[in-house]
Amino acid sequence: MPTPITMSAGKLNVPADPIIPFIEGDGTGPDIWRSSVRVFDAAVSKAYKGERMIHWQEVLAGEKAFNKTGNWLPDATLDAFRNYLVGIKGPLTTPVGGGIRSLNVALRQILDLYVCLRPVRWYKGVPSPVKRPEDCDMVIFRENTEDIYAGIEYAAGSPEAQKVLDFWQATFPKEFAKIRFGTQKASDDWQKSLEGIGMPARQVAVQVGIGIKPVSYLGTERLVHSAIGYALTNKRRSVTLVHKGNIMKFTEGAFKDWGYAVATRFFRGQVVTERESWILGNKESNPGLTSEANARMIDPGFDMMTPEQQKKIVAEVDAALTLSPTHGDGKWKKMLLIKDSIADITLQQVLTRPKDFDVIACMNLNGDYLSDALAAQIGGIGIAPGANINYVTGHAIFEATHGTAPKYANLDQVNPGSVILSGEMMLRYMGWTEAADLIIKGMDGAISAKTVTYDFHRMMEGATKLKCSEFGDAIIKNMG
Repeated sequence: MPTPITMSAGKLNVPADPIIPFIEGDGTGPDIWRSSVRVFDAAVSKAYKGERMIHWQEVLAGEKAFNKTGNWLPDATLDAFRNYLVGIKGPLTTPVGGGIRSLNVALRQILDLYVCLRPVRWYKGVPSPVKRPEDCDMVIFRENTEDIYAGIEYAAGSPEAQKVLDFWQATFPKEFAKIRFGTQKASDDWQKSLEGIGMPARQVAVQVGIGIKPVSYLGTERLVHSAIGYALTNKRRSVTLVHKGNIMKFTEGAFKDWGYAVATRFFRGQVVTERESWILGNKESNPGLTSEANARMIDPGFDMMTPEQQKKIVAEVDAALTLSPTHGDGKWKKMLLIKDSIADITLQQVLTRPKDFDVIACMNLNGDYLSDALAAQIGGIGIAPGANINYVTGHAIFEATHGTAPKYANLDQVNPGSVILSGEMMLRYMGWTEAADLIIKGMDGAISAKTVTYDFHRMMEGATKLKCSEFGDAIIKNMG
């Protein structure tokens, strides 16, 4: 009898015959799944010589579920993922006509899969728009339950939006003044000013869309803790906290500040912050350096600060120097570096300086942008894997990161790489690293031999175009 995966004492217990629920997906999903599952089974068989085997259990979601049950996301599917902990899915259609806004988001929130894990690495031979795609080797930890995923919105002109505007105007008038056209008077005054350039006078009702995004300490703590734990376990060099805290100080800025607090509270002996590394490095280069001189070196604007601000920087230097017994004499150079980066410059620097980034921890929206931007560097979303994980309960759903592409459905054409590599992540998460390594070997071999699906074929000179199913065969062949 197949055995469920369990979780105890913070450790995943994976039997030799686990039950893995799967959703084949909509559109091209069935084509992709048929190719992918053969790759998974071949890798497990080759790695363990029949001593281990996955028992696949199909569960329904999306169009197939709706057509069979009248429900886009049946309770039985949720129960299967709850009970068996680890699962995998193809792309799903977003329901039309209200109800569930997104099946993918619903699964993440219902099961509290707070980490969206997106590793990004290049496979030799994959066409890329950048000169050195091999420099791109990053792992993104994107917060999966807060920010815009838990956002509250009210449509412009709706009674709900007006209630919020009225509340802000009455309770927080200073903040309300930032809303440029939040009152009828402001709207009317602007319309009158347009008469000078020949636009007719008219009255436009107040129309302001309202959005709220929540960001919490605990949500940040568990995301950043997971990212740092992953980086230490996998011997990565750094964790970068990506944020827009220079503008949104109490949401994005709080994410950054809380992230540093998590690093120093839970991992003090294993990490060094970037500013601490500067302070310690300055002192080691010049043992006679005073704290004030050190402060000037780490903050070029020191002399323009108020005395209170200067005291704060000097106190930061003194605090960092107390780490000398554990971090000094260059010991910090071998520790995990914790740093932060503004979101907009990050999107530029992952292109121009990709080697500066390793593990990235970020809020939901920033992670969305970064994941897809980085996927473009290594061949596109069609070969980008992903996972949604709760490291506390062990629940994890590995998934295709692309859409359903219905116009290619049942044509056996599309690249199954995203689901195949998501399965590789799943096997590695289960501790079946030998099988995961075989999938990487097979993928590398198939692409290096220029035996690829149409999306890569059209960009590779001298390549052989394969069907979706044939690409799975090529991966299996190249496992050796």
